[in-house]
Amino acid sequence: MRTMTRFIAFVLVATLVSTAVFAGGAAEEQKTARLTYVNWEEGVAWTHLVKAILEDEMGYDVEIIAADVGPAYAAVAAGDADAFMEAWLPGLHATYMDELGDDLIDLGIIYEDAVSGLVVPQYMADAGVTTLSDLADPEVVDRLGGQITGIDAGAGLMITTEERAMPAYGLNEAGLELVPSSGPAMMAALDTAYQNEEWIVVLGWQPHSKFGYYDLVILEQDQEMIWDIDNVHLIGRTGLREEKPELTEFLGNMFITNDEISELMVHIAESNLSTLEAAREWKNANPDVWSDWVPSN
Repeated sequence: MRTMTRFIAFVLVATLVSTAVFAGGAAEEQKTARLTYVNWEEGVAWTHLVKAILEDEMGYDVEIIAADVGPAYAAVAAGDADAFMEAWLPGLHATYMDELGDDLIDLGIIYEDAVSGLVVPQYMADAGVTTLSDLADPEVVDRLGGQITGIDAGAGLMITTEERAMPAYGLNEAGLELVPSSGPAMMAALDTAYQNEEWIVVLGWQPHSKFGYYDLVILEQDQEMIWDIDNVHLIGRTGLREEKPELTEFLGNMFITNDEISELMVHIAESNLSTLEAAREWKNANPDVWSDWVPSN
């Protein structure tokens, strides 16, 4: 009898210990975040800022993964990532939401009134290139070398430019080609052309630091309206609210103004530190920007 009593006591203790370990593991699991972003300057900046805040202020273990737009949406929809950090809606990324929206949740708006389109230096506008229709002029096509400098091939802005803007404005027929590259490669091409006052057209959007570094113009959509004003949302996987309520609340609280993100982007670009450490430095100097994002519980 005494042996049986000891055995029951052992089982109870073991059960309590394993339950405690499991509960601790579950709590620890809630302190993780796996975030995906596209290699666009503004998204790089605020994603690294988020990583610094979650790690320093909230005790999270954070993994951030750079990806093209399509794979980023797909990773969140499949549950392989907790959130995508830059969804342009309702316009630019509508295709991805139409396809994958049943497996995604909208966590909220991080940035309002985002503008996108085709961008030229002010000296081109001064020479008369102010509308999308102007790009079809043979002389303009020749001075551009027949190219429009793009970004990542799967980006919503690339898709709308190639599938809607170029046919609508006769840019293919005029001899222009949309050339895929990346955000950094586009910036490098713009910088080289701008320094030499060469003609160039790039895909552009605000918020972006290029509008601080260079005098640029977004070309007027003088015929068909291709790009409306979007808001930038954070998109999460289904189940995130139930499994990680604190992370969900934090991401839902996020909001950044044009002045704030512009300052952060310039700080990162001009810093000798890594992107994360530069974002962390800016975080420490600007608690008024992000302190309200952190849940008060």
